[in-house]
Amino acid sequence: MDRRGFNRRVLLGGAAVATSTSLSLASEAGSVAEAAAAPRTAPAGGEVRHMKLYIEKLPDGQMGYGLDKGKATVPGPLIELNEGDTLHIEVENTMDVAASLHVHGLDYEITSDGTKLNKSHVEPGDTRTYTWRTHAPGRRKDGTWRAGSAGYWHYHDHVVGTDHGTGGLRKGLFGPVIVRRAGDILPDKTVTVVFNDMLINNKPAHSGPNFEAMVGDRVEWIVITHGEYYHTFHVHGHRWADNRTGLLTGPDDPSQVIDNKITGPADSFGFQVIAGEGVGAGAWMYHCHVQSHSDMGMVGLFLVKKADGTIPGYEPGGHEHEH
Repeated sequence: MDRRGFNRRVLLGGAAVATSTSLSLASEAGSVAEAAAAPRTAPAGGEVRHMKLYIEKLPDGQMGYGLDKGKATVPGPLIELNEGDTLHIEVENTMDVAASLHVHGLDYEITSDGTKLNKSHVEPGDTRTYTWRTHAPGRRKDGTWRAGSAGYWHYHDHVVGTDHGTGGLRKGLFGPVIVRRAGDILPDKTVTVVFNDMLINNKPAHSGPNFEAMVGDRVEWIVITHGEYYHTFHVHGHRWADNRTGLLTGPDDPSQVIDNKITGPADSFGFQVIAGEGVGAGAWMYHCHVQSHSDMGMVGLFLVKKADGTIPGYEPGGHEHEH
């Protein structure tokens, strides 16, 4: 998701752009530092939002969620919220089998659980509204601390194929959710990687997907795992902090800086990197570092371009691009 263009998903995030001012700062040596714009940050939450989501069959036996009828994708659309927001999602099931919408990490009543076991699914041709709520961190009445909703989460079907949605997950009924805390730094672009058995985003083996950015772009990655296997997510040339945001809060932040993370079924995490920081432009691999999985095609490219649009040593072709 590229925030330099205006699209409907930005509306869900309510992303307010912080005013930034270019400042010329004289150093003690009398030199003038280059002007720098402050990063954009997430606003405080508390809004009530509404959206429509369609569940549809796709070619090659796959299934997907979409914001518009006839435009479902795998993964489904990115949903962004801020802590304190409430989201009402009207879900229309256009398929000939029952399906549902189940979310991880957010608050919801049992009627929005999205399972057959409590009859919160959507029958073929029917519509159902699911309500998700988020909250900021705070202290409970007993004095203990309650974590907020902020994090990298995901949604998926819990019905197709079995009462646990195994068929729906295999066919592509899943998507990313981000809940931001007020003041969280916003990226220029967000990309989603879903390890689903031995595929990435349900693409054929050795076909990507590839993601493009310019040197200096702040790129946010969401990584989700489904299926039967554990994987290890690794991206070349870039690294992140192993905490909620993937960013260090300062020089004394004890979070480990990593470039490889073990991830199992239904796990999700995210982080931000500055594309090409310290390493420059290039066709940087990302892949599962379980060697047999990588050999079987669980690999794609993070295509970081120079200002003139070129990528050193890279010859296009053979991989599908996602922008």
